[in-house]
Amino acid sequence: MKRLFTIAIAALAALPAFAEYPDKPIMIVVPFAAGGPTDKVARDFAEALRKPLGNVAITIDNTGGAGGTLGAAKAARAANDGYTLMLHHVSMATSPSLYRKLPYKTLEGFEYLGLINEVPMTLISSKSVPANNFTELRKWLETNGSKTNLANAGIGSASHLCGLMLQSALKIAPQTIPYKGTAPAMTDLIGGQVDIMCDQTTNTTAQIEGNMVRAYAVTTQQRLKTPVLAALPTLDESGLKGFNVSIWHGLFAPAGTPKAVTDKLNAALKVALKDPAFIKSQEGLGAVIITDARVNGPEHKKFVETEIEKWGAVIKAAGQYAD
Repeated sequence: MKRLFTIAIAALAALPAFAEYPDKPIMIVVPFAAGGPTDKVARDFAEALRKPLGNVAITIDNTGGAGGTLGAAKAARAANDGYTLMLHHVSMATSPSLYRKLPYKTLEGFEYLGLINEVPMTLISSKSVPANNFTELRKWLETNGSKTNLANAGIGSASHLCGLMLQSALKIAPQTIPYKGTAPAMTDLIGGQVDIMCDQTTNTTAQIEGNMVRAYAVTTQQRLKTPVLAALPTLDESGLKGFNVSIWHGLFAPAGTPKAVTDKLNAALKVALKDPAFIKSQEGLGAVIITDARVNGPEHKKFVETEIEKWGAVIKAAGQYAD
């Protein structure tokens, strides 16, 4: 009896640690370099997330490299106490195919806390490309085949992924030219050294607005509301039926994080997504905040499962791997 009483007291003593979560700073691992689009999303989201968590301090840890897999591995290995989280994007779903030997399990190694946003992409070209709309561009690409080229920001980047999907949908095989980042790729596109690129609105809107490139379409199922991009048709309505590519961001925790903690984080995420300052910052990036069931952990995980299947087929067909 005395032993049972001691155990009961010990159990009760442990309860406040979860009830009071969080009682120290939280770190969000961002598996990309500081200053990029995902880092910007993470910092804005962290500011919104800390408010419903009692104004706790939230720091950002940029652990970039290997297409986001180094940061993801760090987060997967972290203590599952709710004080190390990860904000990752679509490469969470493409890495299992791009990297054939991952140091973590994508579906089993994390708790899924909810999707945050989706960033649309745009199909653009150098102004030297003789096409004024997507129909003309498609004909030009089909006619010239391997004489054309497609730039991207590196293997595993958002522009690389969109390019793979575009090649699959159009059944074309232009030369692919990987760069070390979007900036040099965009510089060469503007200068006419490369022909086309498909990249996030966060990276292309200023160039489109400045009339430095030609813009043909957006990659989402619906047209965008951003004034600069509102007139652009979708690739779906332009003839590529079912084409839908966006760079989504989600929140994750190491597997085994207590349910009491993940429930509290999910509730805080839902509040953060309605934060006026966060909404304004995302509108400025051309991002669309998630409002559907994918803000819940189970639906978030199901969505990533379907994304793994979708991108796996495209990457396997292309035969382009990062390792």
